[in-house]
Amino acid sequence: MTQEEINSTNWSQSVAGVCLKDGKVLLARHTYGSGKGKLIIPGGYVKFGEVPEETLVREYLEETGIRVKAGKLLGMRFSAKDWYAVFAAEYVEGEARSDGDENSEVIWMEVEDALKDETVPGLTKTMIEQAVKGMAFELTPYQTANQGNYLYIGR
Repeated sequence: MTQEEINSTNWSQSVAGVCLKDGKVLLARHTYGSGKGKLIIPGGYVKFGEVPEETLVREYLEETGIRVKAGKLLGMRFSAKDWYAVFAAEYVEGEARSDGDENSEVIWMEVEDALKDETVPGLTKTMIEQAVKGMAFELTPYQTANQGNYLYIGR
């Protein structure tokens, strides 16, 4: 990672996404930190000036070779120092491949198998379950005096 990339990253904001296709979920085997060796949903840190949905699309392409579109917001985790948002990642195109850095492999795994796999952490399993159930917040437009805006509303 270059110094410019380090300086442009907001280390207190991160996103991930659950991409489902043909009964399978896309998972990446992490190569560092507390997730080392585990199969997790892809994601990463938000860059300054970037909105979370853009981060999801960028990180997915960089880490997996898969182009996605950010869908509904599946879940949020907050702490005193940071936040983490998980979206439905709608498959657009691409072939799954490892980035050779942050992950050692990227695979499509049957959802049922992922939910039983001991190398898939609890948070990833919970978010997969949310995506399968369709339980999420949907991006909804609203109008202010000067412009249109969006927020996520539970549906």
